[in-house]
Amino acid sequence: MADLDWLSLAALATTAVLFAGLFLLRRRARAGFTLLTVIALVAGIGVGLAFQGHLDAVEVIGTVYVNVITAIVAPLIVVSVLASVTSLGSLAKLRTIGLSSVFWLLLTNLIAILLTLGLALATGVGRGADLQLDDVDGSALTGLLRPLDEVVVGLFPSNLAADVSSNNIIGIVLFTLLIAVSYLLVADRKPEKVRAFKDVVDATRRVLFKAVGFIIALTPYAVLALVAATTSTAVARLETAISLVGVLVVALVACFVDAYVVNGVLVRVFADLDPFRFFRLITPPQYTAFTTQSSIGTLPLTISTLTRKIGVSQEVAGFTAPIGTTIGMPGCAGIWPTLVAVFAVHALGIDYTPLDYVVLVALGLLVSLGTAGVPGTAIITATAVLTAVGLPVEVLVLLIPISAVAGTASTMANVTAAATAATIVARRAGALDDDVFTGRRVVGDDGDEDAAAPAATAPSATTPGPTATASASASAADASVAAATTRA
Repeated sequence: MADLDWLSLAALATTAVLFAGLFLLRRRARAGFTLLTVIALVAGIGVGLAFQGHLDAVEVIGTVYVNVITAIVAPLIVVSVLASVTSLGSLAKLRTIGLSSVFWLLLTNLIAILLTLGLALATGVGRGADLQLDDVDGSALTGLLRPLDEVVVGLFPSNLAADVSSNNIIGIVLFTLLIAVSYLLVADRKPEKVRAFKDVVDATRRVLFKAVGFIIALTPYAVLALVAATTSTAVARLETAISLVGVLVVALVACFVDAYVVNGVLVRVFADLDPFRFFRLITPPQYTAFTTQSSIGTLPLTISTLTRKIGVSQEVAGFTAPIGTTIGMPGCAGIWPTLVAVFAVHALGIDYTPLDYVVLVALGLLVSLGTAGVPGTAIITATAVLTAVGLPVEVLVLLIPISAVAGTASTMANVTAAATAATIVARRAGALDDDVFTGRRVVGDDGDEDAAAPAATAPSATTPGPTATASASASAADASVAAATTRA
C-alpha cells in the first residue's frame, strides 16, 4: 500500500465515521440487515466518488473481509455435511427419508441452475462490462480452464490438508460424506461407541455457525469499503453499472420464477396439491425468509407450517426442512453462483464451450452440498463455485452489494424449495394428510394430534407412543434452533 496522503487519511476517517453510523443504526434503531446493506451501498458510492484515487487504505478492509469469507468455506461445508447426515441416526432412515429428501432438494437446485443458466445466456448478462482485473491478464484467465479429465480427477480428494488449503470443495464434500456414512454404519450397530462423535459434530456446528454469524454481520461494513474502492474504477463506468443492474434484475427474475413457477409445477405434478393454496399457506415462512435472509432463522416457522398447515408428518418435516438449510438451497447455492459465474465469463471475455457449461452445472450442483442457511451465504457459495470451476474470485468484489440485495429473494426461494421437497417426500412416503391441507382437520402444536380431540391435550403418562415421543423431541429441537438463532 502506498504512503497515505491527507486525502487517503480523510477517506479512512470518513469511512470510520460511516462505520460508526451503521453500528448505531443497528444497535439503537434496530435497522435490518438489508436496510443496512442498502445504506452502506449508497454511502460507499459517495465515499468512492469523493475520494477517487485515494482509497487504498479503505480497500484493505474489503480485502480482509473477502479473505475471511474464503477461509471459512471449507470448515463450514465439512461441519454442515457431517451434521446433516449424522442427524439421520440409522442407515434405514438414510435409505428412505434421507435419500428421498436429498434427491428432491438437489433436483430443485439443479432446475434452478439450469433456469439461471438459460436466463443468463439469453440476456447476455455481463457482456460489454469489459472488466479489468489488475493482477490477472487474459492469458492467465484462459490457463485457469482445465481439461475435463483434470476436472474429474480434481473432484476426488487426494490430500485432505491440501484440499482444505486450496479450497478443493468437491474433494472436501466427498471425503466428509465418507466419514458421515461410516459413522452411520457404526451407529447402526453400536450407537454408544460413537455418541461422542455426534456430540462433537453438533457442538462444532453450533460454534461454527456462531462464527459465521459474526462474519456475516460485518457484511454492510465490507459493502461500504468495497463499493468505495471500486466506484472510481468499475461502478462509476456506465457500462459496468448497467451490467451490475442487469445481474440484479436477472437474479430477482430467476428467484421468483423458480420459487413460484417451478415449485408450483412440482407441487402439482408430484404432490398432487393445489399450488395456489400451497403458496398461500407457506406465505409466513416465505415472508420471514425474505426479511431475515436466514433459512435457519426461518426453520421453526417452516416446520410448523408444514405440519400444521400443509399436512406433512412430523418425521418428514423434522428432517427434510432442516436438511434443506444445508443441502440444495436453489437461491443461494444455485441461482446466484451460476449467475456470477456466467457474468464473470462474459465480462472477462473468456471463451466457454458447451462442455465447460456442463461442468459448471455439475460442479455447481455438488458445491451446493453443505450450504449454510444464514445471511450472506450466497457470497460463500459463489466463492466456492468460482474456485471449483477456476474463475477468479476477485469478480465477487464488484457483486457483493448486489448479492446482499438479491439475498432477500434468494432466501425466499431456498425456503420455498425446502417446503416443496418436504411435501413431495411426504406424499411419496404416504405421510401427507390431505385433510390438514384442505383445512378439514386442525393440527395441534405437536404436529400430529387433532387440536380439538381430548387426547391431544395430554398423552398417556404410562404409555407414550412413538409419535408423541418423536414430536416432543422435534419440538425441543425446534426450540433449540429458535433460541440459537435469537442469540445469533
